[in-house]
Amino acid sequence: MLKALIIFLMLAVVASLFSGLFFLIRDGGKTNRVVNSLAVRVTLSILLLAVILLSLWQGSLTLHPTP
Repeated sequence: MLKALIIFLMLAVVASLFSGLFFLIRDGGKTNRVVNSLAVRVTLSILLLAVILLSLWQGSLTLHPTP
């Protein structure tokens, strides 16, 4: 379930990135939709980082270092 949440958040960040690109090309940067898309992307990225750090701290996600 945790990995599905992480993948969902990553896909949402990528979707927000492409929506910002679409709005930039379509509107020419004259509206606030690009800024709103950037704000959503930053919020999703912070949420993704918080989920990963919290799950590492709780031990439900572990790192596997290479030898």
